[in-house]
Amino acid sequence: MLIPYLQVDGLTKSFGDLVLFSGISFGVAQGQRVGLIARNGAGKSTLLDVLAGIEGYDEGSIVYKNDLRVGYLRQRPVYPAGLTVLEACFHETNDTLQLIREYEQCLETPGTPGLDSLLDRMEHADAWNYEQRAKQILSSLHITDYNQKVETLSGGQLKRVALANVLIGNPDMLILDEPTNHLDLPLIEWLEDYLTRSTATLLMVTHDRYFLDNVCNEIIEIDDHTVYSYKGNYSYYLEKREERIEARNTEIVRANNLYRTELEWMRRMPQARGHKARYREEAFYELEKVAKQRVSNDRVQLNVKSSYIGSKIFEADELSLRFGDRCILDKFSYIFSRYEKLGIVGDNGTGKSSFLKLLMGQIAPDSGHLDIGETVRFGYYSQEGLQFGTQMKVIDVAREIAEVIPMAGGKQLTASQFLQHFLFPPEKQHSYVYKLSGGECRRLYLCTVLMRNPNFLILDEPTNDLDILTLQVLEEYLRDFAGCVIVVSHDRYFMDKIVDHLLVFKGQGDIRDFPGNYTQYREWKEVADRQEAANNQQLQQKNANTAQKTIGRSPLSADNKPKKKTFKERQEFAAIEQSIGALETEKAAIEEALCTGTLTAEALTEKSIRLSALNEELDEKTMRWLELSEIPD
Repeated sequence: MLIPYLQVDGLTKSFGDLVLFSGISFGVAQGQRVGLIARNGAGKSTLLDVLAGIEGYDEGSIVYKNDLRVGYLRQRPVYPAGLTVLEACFHETNDTLQLIREYEQCLETPGTPGLDSLLDRMEHADAWNYEQRAKQILSSLHITDYNQKVETLSGGQLKRVALANVLIGNPDMLILDEPTNHLDLPLIEWLEDYLTRSTATLLMVTHDRYFLDNVCNEIIEIDDHTVYSYKGNYSYYLEKREERIEARNTEIVRANNLYRTELEWMRRMPQARGHKARYREEAFYELEKVAKQRVSNDRVQLNVKSSYIGSKIFEADELSLRFGDRCILDKFSYIFSRYEKLGIVGDNGTGKSSFLKLLMGQIAPDSGHLDIGETVRFGYYSQEGLQFGTQMKVIDVAREIAEVIPMAGGKQLTASQFLQHFLFPPEKQHSYVYKLSGGECRRLYLCTVLMRNPNFLILDEPTNDLDILTLQVLEEYLRDFAGCVIVVSHDRYFMDKIVDHLLVFKGQGDIRDFPGNYTQYREWKEVADRQEAANNQQLQQKNANTAQKTIGRSPLSADNKPKKKTFKERQEFAAIEQSIGALETEKAAIEEALCTGTLTAEALTEKSIRLSALNEELDEKTMRWLELSEIPD
């Protein structure tokens, strides 16, 4: 039987007249890895703050198991100015830190009362290695300057310090709010592996659908103030949610048909009703609640009319860009094609955002030339976002750009209709901007970019802070978009859906073009990495064997001369020489093909696998050739 760690019953939270969630109940047991899904503005972050004791609540109860150690990662962590990175890791309170403070206080107390007991507890909690563990996890998250002040960190660095802070304490239960935001792809994969191997129970909000799929074994969805639980990963949730929505829509249609009959009866019924009539009247009002629900339609398609785009898009000729010792571009040349959908990936700090700003003319290259076609009309979604007037209403922000948005096929949408497609219902459209959540502000910013009918979209981390339903709408929009797209994103699922090839920024101006999506790139890279590791291992072994043979070789006496090659060995030696020549020719041809950048993803994978096998065969034949070559003819 699973041990209950957290039980939430009848929880209600509101801000004035805005009800975020009402009467919700759910539980989390030991070993469960729960992903929490809801639309932006439904109160996901507020719910986690409530569970962590940072926010209060109106009604209900929250019960944790006694002595449960809980670690909480906030979406936007805050630390007092003046702390170093390492001090920040000692700033938050957890059981191990509390024990360390008790130990330090004991040492400062005359007579050190209770020291023996504290020493035993320190040993049991492995508290002696706390600082070493902190540095190890910080290093894994690419934070290596432990003396850097927290106020000088970027938002992404601060999030990583906070994540390290939570993981260091090794809690029984982790509550994580958007843990993958501001992490680059290698760090997301590191965290995914860490949490998969961890024994900690998990409650998490994230928009990263591959992360949800690989880490979580249960999904909780808050929809229309109701909680739905799905005992499976994200893929299972999608399947079962679709079944639930279809069943609900069927129920609404059936209720509407019955409602019309019952409404006619209500109008005809005389005022004096008997007991059975009163029962039917009460049932009518319950039926009316169901019938007046809206039929769900999550398959939104926005065929927005994009501006005409000519055959000339942009051409980069020998572009170079540096910031001090950091090289962003080194004589980079590229010709962008019509209707191309390009993804850009790479570690943080390799220059992805700088490259986009250069395309937008916000920064100038040190050398080289960028030629942009006359018909290109950019739509730029930046990481920094757009600052709206706080006293403006959502609908006013949209109407400032356009009252009517032209669609494909001659159709038109009003600003209000367009906002509804991006999950702003009429009541939300008349809310003030300052009342929006962070995710809703990002969604509104996205709408303002798309409403201008661009034909070339440049999206810098568009998935940060957007809920999964909004991402699905955006993916549908981009797949049907009759223009060009460049996307920088750490969301692997999103990239796989949208892009047809990648620019991989490896740092110091090293940029590689890969003909495929992110998953195909990862598969190819894993094969290439394994091949490189195997080659290095074989080279080391070959060098060791050669050294051992050289050391172990003794002068030959007249009585101890080696035998000459046999006829069979001479034939084998000649055959191996011929075989090595053929293998090296094939290897050279494959390596040349891999460098052309014209292969499909399938061909890349096939040739990489063959190259690995060729190297193994060459090493084996070379070793045998060396053995035979030491035998005199």
